[in-house]
Amino acid sequence: MIEALALNADLHCHSDVSDGTLSPEGVAARAHANGVQLWSLTDHDEIGGQHRARRAALELGMPFLSGVEISVTFAGKTVHIVGLGFDIDDPTLREGLEATRGGRGQRAREMAQALAAVGIEGAYEGALKYAGNPELVSRTHFARFLVETGVCASTPEVFRHYLAEGKPGFVPHRWATLADAVRWIRGAGGMAVIAHPGRYHFTPLEEHAFFSEFKSLGGEGVEVVTGSHRPDEYGKYAALALELGLYASRGSDFHSPDESHTDIGTLPLLPPKLIPVWEMLAERVHTP
Repeated sequence: MIEALALNADLHCHSDVSDGTLSPEGVAARAHANGVQLWSLTDHDEIGGQHRARRAALELGMPFLSGVEISVTFAGKTVHIVGLGFDIDDPTLREGLEATRGGRGQRAREMAQALAAVGIEGAYEGALKYAGNPELVSRTHFARFLVETGVCASTPEVFRHYLAEGKPGFVPHRWATLADAVRWIRGAGGMAVIAHPGRYHFTPLEEHAFFSEFKSLGGEGVEVVTGSHRPDEYGKYAALALELGLYASRGSDFHSPDESHTDIGTLPLLPPKLIPVWEMLAERVHTP
């Protein structure tokens, strides 16, 4: 029996159903090859790959938790809430995600117009080539096009120069509310988890307000060990999880073998004393 904190769980990654480059089956195979012992696919605002992911995982003998990453606007910033262990076929969750995705198409066209204004033509059509789901054209797809056409050498460079806030191709969008995201996940029987909180660059006051509202709405978990955190942030968010009574999660945020600096299944284990989310979701895990 594996001690809970020693489980190689990867509960945050993406397929080509949103902005990853591998199919759900491809991500499952890579996770299994890298020793993942519990896996969740968490595409952005989309659960269309969940049945395929679950089937692929179980065929490989790898336990699976349903997952999604929901885009949320909070205090004028975009943050992400991961949902785990929910009913894939819940109609309210599906309708909510569809409404959230609905704004991405218009945003993508506005981004293309903004890039055209600085001399980069054909960006919408170029980004669309990389999107497995036309409803989910994202900044990542634009970044891949700009690398392909030689505008920048890498996707991080594209974000720095063109797609981050204040840069020529950045277009803000209003996503779901925090209350909506938590309600959809909980209503479908799942657990809401704050994704990579270290990425949001909140002030201490903003971060306190964010965590407080999340918990008051019924949110229960936080990603402590993630590919988006520095090692010192593992300790920071472990301490915050213990202080606030939140369960701890772990996920690489893997998107692509060529783009992600953290491969799926290769993160350090959760720090001691934490209660991992998978202990509380044991009855929701699909096993071979």
